[in-house]
Amino acid sequence: MIEKPKINEVIVVEGRDDTANLKHYFDCDTYETGGSSIDDRDLERLKVLEEKRGIIVFTDPDFQGERIRKIIMKAIPQAGHAFLNRDEAKPKGKGSLGVEHANFAALNQALSEVFGEKSSLTDSSADLTQTDLMRFGLIMAADSRKRREFLCEQLRIGYANGKQIKKRLNMFKITIEQIEKVMKNY
Repeated sequence: MIEKPKINEVIVVEGRDDTANLKHYFDCDTYETGGSSIDDRDLERLKVLEEKRGIIVFTDPDFQGERIRKIIMKAIPQAGHAFLNRDEAKPKGKGSLGVEHANFAALNQALSEVFGEKSSLTDSSADLTQTDLMRFGLIMAADSRKRREFLCEQLRIGYANGKQIKKRLNMFKITIEQIEKVMKNY
């Protein structure tokens, strides 16, 4: 029997199908929010789990998943975050985007690139400025939306619009060097 990779942190997902898919490939524990119905009791439990084991927020790359992620970010800013690109979360047939549809390669890559305070991928350098965003064409350029989509997909941090991009990049402590490296391939 092949040993599954072990994940020590508790992975926060939306539902039982997400849990089933993750447990198929990984030795892990999950916390299910029950879809978009996250409440104060859930947040209190997640705070305890973050203190004891750490949590990784791994919600679907859609509106509801992003909504849940934002609620948790606000309540537990030190939580880790893993992201799937939309094409990695597409169902084979009909249905909505979800962690439950991702294959091992996509899940493994997302979980190996966890962003947040505990991430080894982040750097504590100075915050990005509006000028930096303009220099990379992420705002105030004719193709800014496409540039943001490309950058966010390559960094695996979920899409951010022109108003959100600075906050998202700074929250995950993305450096100018990381942006330069990605945008060279745009």
